[in-house]
Amino acid sequence: MTEPTLPDPAVQVGNARELARDLLVVPDGGVPLVPNIGVIGGTHSVLVVETGLGVANAEAVLEFALEQARGRRLYLTTTHFHPEHAFGAQVFAGEATFLLNRDQADDLARKGPGYLAMFRGLAESVERRLVGVELGRPDFVYDREHDLDLGGRVVRLRATGRAHSRGDQVVRVPDADVLFTGDLVEAGQFAIFPWFPPHDTDVSGTRWLAVVERLAATGARTVVPGHGEVGDARLLADVHDYLRLLRDETWARRESGVDEATIAEEVEALVVRRHPEWVGREWIGKGVGCLCAEHPA
Repeated sequence: MTEPTLPDPAVQVGNARELARDLLVVPDGGVPLVPNIGVIGGTHSVLVVETGLGVANAEAVLEFALEQARGRRLYLTTTHFHPEHAFGAQVFAGEATFLLNRDQADDLARKGPGYLAMFRGLAESVERRLVGVELGRPDFVYDREHDLDLGGRVVRLRATGRAHSRGDQVVRVPDADVLFTGDLVEAGQFAIFPWFPPHDTDVSGTRWLAVVERLAATGARTVVPGHGEVGDARLLADVHDYLRLLRDETWARRESGVDEATIAEEVEALVVRRHPEWVGREWIGKGVGCLCAEHPA
């Protein structure tokens, strides 16, 4: 079997752009397994959101963050434990205080080794990026919410509860009205369902839908998705509408006794007609499998 090819998931810090005063995003550039990365500054501290995949990416992000910080204290957080978001945290040890919610810290410790092995098998380009990776350990763990004072700017870290993962977190910058969502929201992409029974079944389509409804109610002006272009509240509406459609169409067929394989085929055809320009079609069937398991039979 030919090994799948993926472009090198390299973070390009030179493409960083400012969303607001002292608030930058390093965009993913449309490259798979590259997340949108945030650098948020206050008068005395700077928060980095996401590390990129592996040591070299995290080194580039750290160097960029230190340049922006100009001597200010550095913090790091990640929106969830998945490798392209968090598997570079080791590089920040001794340079930044690493903050996580309790469920995400538990995800990283319990599931991190399995995801490291899985991602190493995705493609040679990914395996190269993961050479030398050791799982980071948080310096500070909070339960559900934590307000981080950067000096003249307070950033709100909020655990959302189980959705895309068990330890999802959003990062909100109220004074700039910017919301970092991680993979709870993607732009131009079908929702990523890490549904891998029996190894990992923590993703929940029904809870995810409820989380996105709550986020939409906050009325965030600027939304930074886990992957894809930065947008506005319409990104939240797009994800909400897609998850609701996926749930309703899956459950309607489940109630009619249709087998899961046929449901996945029919639902994929339907949602692709709705969103022919979206990428990530391989995740539609995973979403169907998750929602079949959640059907209130």
